[in-house]
This record gives sequence, C-alpha cells and structure tokens, in this order.
Amino acid sequence: MVFAADATERARRVRFIIFDVDGVLTDGGIYTGETGEFMKPFYVRDGLGIRLWQNEGFGTAIITGRASAIVSLRAAELKIEDAYLGHIDKRSAYADIKARHGLLDEEIAYIGDDLVDLAVMGQVGFAAAPADAADEVCALSHFVAHAPGGRGAVREIVEFLLKAQGRWADIVARFSAPAKVTNVSQ
Repeated sequence: MVFAADATERARRVRFIIFDVDGVLTDGGIYTGETGEFMKPFYVRDGLGIRLWQNEGFGTAIITGRASAIVSLRAAELKIEDAYLGHIDKRSAYADIKARHGLLDEEIAYIGDDLVDLAVMGQVGFAAAPADAADEVCALSHFVAHAPGGRGAVREIVEFLLKAQGRWADIVARFSAPAKVTNVSQ
C-alpha cells in the first residue's frame, strides 16, 4: 500500500464512501454466458468490509458507468441504497449524493480505478484506488491499496479508514467475543 502524508488525517473526516464497480468491486472482467447474460465476480471480503463500515453508522453509494442487473443485485445484498448505474460522467451523481446526504467533500471517500473516476476523485476528501488502477488514478489518490480491484482492495481501504478513526480494534473485539455476531453479510 502507498499513501499520502496526510492520508490518515483525511481518513478521520470520512463518513461516506462511494465505490466504482468494474475494477474496484470486481476485477474488471465481464464474463458472458451462452445465452448472453453477463456475470461479474465480487469478493466477499470486500463485501464484509462494506457491511462493517455501514454497521459503524456510515453511508455508502455506487456510481458506475455500466448499467447492470448484477450490480443492482449486489448493491441490494450489501444494503447500498444509492446505486447510480450507467453514469460515465459521474459528476452529476456525485453532486446528487452530496445534496441528498448533506455531505461536504472532505467527508467523502471515493474508490476508483480508471480515467472516468478522475473528476470525482479530484473533488473528494479521500481518494483511493486498487493496486492495478490506471497510473493517473494512482497519482491522484491519497491511498493506493496493495490488493487489486475485486480481490481485497476495497476491504484494505475500508480497514485503513476505520483504523484511522480508531474503530478497528472494537470491530475485531466484537468478532472475537463469544457472543453471536449479527447484522453482517458478505
């Protein structure tokens, strides 16, 4: 992982994460079945990281350039209510999210991997990327994960945010306790 000198300070202010999908929540591959249906692999550790973030009372959203029923299903499964599909120009969706949730730029993290993410990444308080993101995206990011997209980058970034906010040890302790853990999906 690589992060800017002020990444921890920026991470402390974040209370909302926006995710790109292809190349961030997935490995960027699009698999086509015999009958033409599209499939995408999602990584369960990334999903658990998102749910842990939400269980701390924080918000999440998706802005993706492709419209996909698979993404809608995954967003519903992860309880991500704000899913903007088919938005190649992500700026209007970003403005809508800010307005709907009463957020300031510095309270938002955006995780992106390619050129279509640059405009929003330049506005947020905490920009992050998977290890295999485009060079221009990595250069703009405050945090670049060690893991690639769709293989743990989201989880790594969420952990960094939660650790910066002093929440990670309590989360681990809840999972280590003998009581049953509830309200978490992957």
